[in-house]
Amino acid sequence: MRLPLSPALAGRLLPGRFLRAGALLAPLAFLGGCGGGATPLTFDLAALPGQARAGGAARSIVVSEPVGLQPMEADRIIVREPGGSLSFLGGGQWADRLPRLIQTRVIQSLENTGRLRSVSRPTDKVPSDYQLVSEIREFDINSGTGEAVVDLSAKLIAEGSGRVVNARVFTARVPVQKVDPQSAAAGLDAALGQVLADLVRWVNAAR
Repeated sequence: MRLPLSPALAGRLLPGRFLRAGALLAPLAFLGGCGGGATPLTFDLAALPGQARAGGAARSIVVSEPVGLQPMEADRIIVREPGGSLSFLGGGQWADRLPRLIQTRVIQSLENTGRLRSVSRPTDKVPSDYQLVSEIREFDINSGTGEAVVDLSAKLIAEGSGRVVNARVFTARVPVQKVDPQSAAAGLDAALGQVLADLVRWVNAAR
């Protein structure tokens, strides 16, 4: 079932963990669900696993929350129809607002490399060398191609001068067997994993 876009979404989320492709998909219960309907499943996204520390962690970075169009600002799984229209996939949602969830997984993935002195949020007020700003261009299931699509543009900005050190668009597409909450969440998590791997390498290579 697909639901129309709504400007306001309510409910409390129970944080949890979602395992990557090839492992068990673990849906979590939704607290305070929508009355009168089936309780939606809540899915998480995974950060990249930890790596052996490479040494020489001299730089620090602050990761801003990604921006996106209004549908991307919510906690719902989005389906993109062949004509370009967007709808919410009924029966499933993310464990937090999508931009904040992606921000958290980017921070954790960068921290797990052990190659940076610190990785923080703007609200942490930690001095940094760079700021990572990004935009969610796509994070949805393309029903026409049967793919989970993640498209994220990113800019690395030098703190103090405001100079754009580098900019790049990261895209990944992963086939999904069908358009249902479990398949959609698994496909989007796998696609985000590819984007995170490229993004982390790109950030660590910046000078």
